[in-house]
Amino acid sequence: MKQNKYDDADFFTAYGRMERSIKGLEGAGEWHILKTLLPELRDKSVLDLGCGYGWHCLYAHGQGARDVTGVDISANMLAKAEQLADGTGIRYIRQPIEDIAFERETFDVVISSLAFHYIEDFHAICSKVYEVLKPGGSFVFSVEHPIFTSREEQDWFADEEGNRLHWPVDDYQSEGRRVTSFLADNVVKYHRTVSTYMNAVIGAGFAIRAVNEPVPADRVLEQPGMRDELRRPMFLIVSAEKPSSV
Repeated sequence: MKQNKYDDADFFTAYGRMERSIKGLEGAGEWHILKTLLPELRDKSVLDLGCGYGWHCLYAHGQGARDVTGVDISANMLAKAEQLADGTGIRYIRQPIEDIAFERETFDVVISSLAFHYIEDFHAICSKVYEVLKPGGSFVFSVEHPIFTSREEQDWFADEEGNRLHWPVDDYQSEGRRVTSFLADNVVKYHRTVSTYMNAVIGAGFAIRAVNEPVPADRVLEQPGMRDELRRPMFLIVSAEKPSSV
């Protein structure tokens, strides 16, 4: 069964207290990089997989996208997204990412932010995205960096006073399920290596255009603990393109 922590009331409440939940894209430390990897969105058909509150959908709408669709498994997330998007015409669909079944070559751009590390079969997702994109279409996504996901204990190694000494990496080559803590215990994520992410995208038929391991934007460095994010990558961002002639 696909996990849906966001429809747990306590989990969703805790998520709502996060900086990126309160401030939207400006509260997301990686947004300053992700937005530079997006193509021109004016008059484009855009799909956001794992849309959450719909911040990226709202951005696409604001950039003049012709139509915008967001997909998420969580009823709580989509209720918030629909509230924020009232009057925009953005379409939201409650569905696991793995179950998308749009017509071939429907979208010009597919975006996903910090969702695919919850998906067991990333290769299958890449193939589905390839099918629903028009030739020349763009696929831009972010995930938790494999250095971050390799261990179930996704935390710093600290001394007895709580000072963060280093970020441990172990079992990096052992891909698969991790049961970790994020706002709650027993959160299921899936670890895969950087090369697996790259090769899955390439194997689906895409050409990779850019890869980035972003450091936080200057504006968020004063948030508690954020300066430590300069010590190791937390996110991996990939921009790819479906060939124009396929």
